[in-house]
Amino acid sequence: MKPEAVAELIESNLEDADATVTHARDEHDEDHLAATVVSPAFDGVPLVQQHQQVYDALGDHMTTDIHALELSTYTPEEYDDLE
Repeated sequence: MKPEAVAELIESNLEDADATVTHARDEHDEDHLAATVVSPAFDGVPLVQQHQQVYDALGDHMTTDIHALELSTYTPEEYDDLE
């Protein structure tokens, strides 16, 4: 699955999400992806549940099209503090 398609799925299924998805290793390893997801839906939510929200947004693609997904999740405030 292309990184752009994964980002689009996350953004369309998770409240006000901004997702950046890349190949975790290199562009020739399409099965391993890395995603940075920023959403106000993560506010006050434990990290494990934040990741579950992303997996839920991806639905069956997590078991059929994506072999591995490295996730970094942030609220907008947390992400702003990184910059």
